[in-house]
Amino acid sequence: MAEKDFSAIAIGKRITECRKMLGLTQEELAEKGDMTTQFVSYAESGKRVIRSENLLKLSKALEVSADFLLTGEIVDKDMFIMSEKLSKLSSKQFKFIESIVDKCNELF
Repeated sequence: MAEKDFSAIAIGKRITECRKMLGLTQEELAEKGDMTTQFVSYAESGKRVIRSENLLKLSKALEVSADFLLTGEIVDKDMFIMSEKLSKLSSKQFKFIESIVDKCNELF
C-alpha cells in the first residue's frame, strides 16, 4: 500500500485542484468559505499548516470531505455529497451523467 502524503504542500495541491474543478478563483473561494484570499493562497501553497476549523471551511466551500483534502481518498462523505448533487438533476441530466460514468468504468 502506498504511503499517504499528509504534507501541507500535498494538501495545498488538492485544494488547488478542487478549486479549479469548480471554476473558482482564489478570491471566489475565499468569499464562499468566509476566509481571506491571503489564507487561501497560503493554504494552496502549503506555506502554513491549516487549523481544523479552516480545513472544515475549505472542505465545505469546495464541496468535498475534509478527509479528501487531507488524504486524497474518497470517503462516504464524498459519496453523500455526490448523491446530493445527483438528486438535484432532471431525469435526462441524470441519465447523461450515468452514461458518462458507465463509459469511464469501461475505459478504466
